[in-house]
Amino acid sequence: MPMKLVARTVVVAVTALATFYVVYWLPFSLIMPGERSEWIPYLGSLLCAFLAGRFVWRRSASAPSGLVSSVVVGALVTGAVGFSAGFFGPLVFAPGANQGPLLGLFITGPIGFLFGAGGGAIYWFARGKDR
Repeated sequence: MPMKLVARTVVVAVTALATFYVVYWLPFSLIMPGERSEWIPYLGSLLCAFLAGRFVWRRSASAPSGLVSSVVVGALVTGAVGFSAGFFGPLVFAPGANQGPLLGLFITGPIGFLFGAGGGAIYWFARGKDR
């Protein structure tokens, strides 16, 4: 399986999962609490996750191959993974830690963003400028 297909699949999966949870928790659990049907939040969240995943899949098929785009894509993808790990990790592994999600906001997200930008530049230079 080509590496670009694997990377696209991972990015789409992370996007769809994040969209599902954000849409499920924000509008349905926080804004509209109370008596509601149980299937409406799942259906709405699945629809939004599907649409976001489809959008990312289509947009990532024709990504430009310049230095700036390699740096930006590397920074955004690695920063999102670092943020997600730092934000949701403490919620899962240490639920009693009230400042756990701040790890993702202030440490792992920005560090992932910087490492991803550097990794995108290294990837572009290693791949060769002729492509």
